[in-house]
Amino acid sequence: MNILEVCHVPPFSNSLKSTPTEFSLPLNFSDIFNLKFPPVQSIFFYKLGESTPAYFKTVILPKIKHSLSITLFHFLPLAGYLSWPQNSEKPIIIYNTANDGVLLTVAESNEDFDHLYSEVRYASESHPYLAPLSVSDTKASILCFQITLFPNKGFAISYTLNHAVLDGRSISLFMNSWAYICRNLEENVKISPSSLPEELNPSFDRTVIPGSEGLEMRYLDYWLGLKLPGSDANPRSLEPIPFPVPADVVRATFEFSREDIKKLGEREFSRFENGNQTKPFSTFVLAYAYTLVCMVKAKGLKNNTKVKFGLTTDCRPRLNPPLSRNYIGNCVTSCDVLVEAEQLLKETGVGYAAKRLNEMIEGFENGVLEIAKEKVPFMDVEPGVRIILVAGTNRFGKYGADFGWGKPANVEITTIDVGESLSMMESRDESGGVEIGLVLKKHEMEMFASLFVHGLKVLRSSL
Repeated sequence: MNILEVCHVPPFSNSLKSTPTEFSLPLNFSDIFNLKFPPVQSIFFYKLGESTPAYFKTVILPKIKHSLSITLFHFLPLAGYLSWPQNSEKPIIIYNTANDGVLLTVAESNEDFDHLYSEVRYASESHPYLAPLSVSDTKASILCFQITLFPNKGFAISYTLNHAVLDGRSISLFMNSWAYICRNLEENVKISPSSLPEELNPSFDRTVIPGSEGLEMRYLDYWLGLKLPGSDANPRSLEPIPFPVPADVVRATFEFSREDIKKLGEREFSRFENGNQTKPFSTFVLAYAYTLVCMVKAKGLKNNTKVKFGLTTDCRPRLNPPLSRNYIGNCVTSCDVLVEAEQLLKETGVGYAAKRLNEMIEGFENGVLEIAKEKVPFMDVEPGVRIILVAGTNRFGKYGADFGWGKPANVEITTIDVGESLSMMESRDESGGVEIGLVLKKHEMEMFASLFVHGLKVLRSSL
């Protein structure tokens, strides 16, 4: 791969609307929870046969750069950086017009484009298409991007984000806003759209979240006192805790159609005692994936081995009063279900896992902040417990990021390769469908694929 350019993209300067010269924003409790988590990375693959080097240089790249600049104008704090001044009790986001913006890496690759987004491949094959986030003890970038041309095949756009500043909903709103602006730019027009549509308009309101008092300092005290091998000795360092990627793992995507999900839900509901038909069928997709992962790892699991399913829930609509769904920042809490492997490896394993997940979801009604008060990063990891995490949701609309050359052929949440994790998002081709991304050892992936295909074949022939 050839790096063509690394450029600094500042926010668009609009003479018709004044912008502040400098400001800062505090982190909330959920931001601080994620303070030293690894950066989150994702790649959007776009098929485009006419993406010649000349077309890329004269049409695609100028539009991408200009629309990114305009998007930063609307999401101004994200052009700044994270800092922890000595006179500040907690880290803050700082924006200063003199130097701020984001780094965009422009590259060209001759690798097999179709293989990278549509086939089983080593997880490490994605890494050249991701730009590293600039982070030091005292200063950390919030966002960076890379666009890679695959001549006459297409291009890929990736992001790397600081998890102390953004969650999945926030970055999805940014990407969809950037795509909206780009596809609505007329060639050679160098003016900023006056505003974004209401559904894309971000909110940076940092009004104190009622009920979160004490959580910020609780999480901050945790990070200040944490000592882990390989972590920075400076307790106020903004460096994330390193999570190495295994060298021998492969990545693949598996898809459930809307009809598959409906049939899966109906089948498993019939196995519940007094099953409640109002529960979300998408829960069964996670339960099915979790259970298959346990099955392929069965050799390493004893019947009494405990397995923890972990996921995050969006707090925005569950707060009182609720936050705007377009709130930019972290507003999630982690939650989990602890089960015994023996239950998952039974014929009723999927239904059992779904039932436990639904019980957990029902618990949200008692207050997500009460759940958050019980959590501290890494402290609920018990010896001997296998943890399987899920990243993303089928409600973020990642396939809506059409920059003007069609929606993505595939979207990959790359950072699930640091552990036993799944990714979940909406299907590209069907409303109501769901995609599950997965990283496993090669022999485990082969077994998972076989079980998945067989399971769907049986499901589709039933009911």
